[in-house]
Amino acid sequence: MSASAASALDFSGPERPGAAGWKRRTLLDLVVGYGLILVVIWTPAPLRTVLYFVTLGWIGYTTWSSFSGWDAMGLRVAGFFRSLWVVGIAVLLAAGAVIFAMREQTLHGPHSAVRLIQGFWGYTVWSFFQQFLLNDFVMRRLLKLTNDRRIAVAGAAGLFALAHLPNPVLTVMTLVWGLAACLIFLRYRNLFTLGMAHAVLGICVAVTLPASVQHNMRVGLGYLRYRPHGQHHLNQMDHKVSTVVWVMAEAPTRRS
Repeated sequence: MSASAASALDFSGPERPGAAGWKRRTLLDLVVGYGLILVVIWTPAPLRTVLYFVTLGWIGYTTWSSFSGWDAMGLRVAGFFRSLWVVGIAVLLAAGAVIFAMREQTLHGPHSAVRLIQGFWGYTVWSFFQQFLLNDFVMRRLLKLTNDRRIAVAGAAGLFALAHLPNPVLTVMTLVWGLAACLIFLRYRNLFTLGMAHAVLGICVAVTLPASVQHNMRVGLGYLRYRPHGQHHLNQMDHKVSTVVWVMAEAPTRRS
């Protein structure tokens, strides 16, 4: 492996391999962080809100304490244009799904670009955050612990999908997307294109599949408690796609 390649794979941050306790610390960061995410997903309000902010605090602290540079995290310009094809494929898949949904009369949601932006800008932001959780918080730590790309990729994708239970649609889709996103991240090291593709695919699912099938994109306790309801005002919290968005949608800041 070349020196540049080795540098690109340096996920250790301030705690280098060989330093006392680095492996135990990395495992603790991952287990506690992921455990908190699952607890939030399956906890009813109002305790859920408190646990949500505790989880954000833990993830923020562990990210800061193990910070290894913006490039290693994928927050960079390099690799953006070379990986832009991922967004193109996501748009093509979404367009095909929309056409199919129109023929099957299952297409629903905003009927203009302005309403689409109003309805899903919040989810777009959280798409990037979910890619950070998948690739930076989970996969990079698994790679640091195992030093094996295959185990890290499979493990991260599996944990990502597990967090979307018991929603069968999202569980399967996040497993497939998780595998692809991790492999693409390792090749191009850019979160921006992955976040864009994630947003396109998530919004596509929200507007093409009937709510009776995907339960308005809820996961965890929200999926089990979902009940069909009448039409209501569309905002960024009405389409609860994936873990973090569902948590935010159920927080006190939700708009009806």
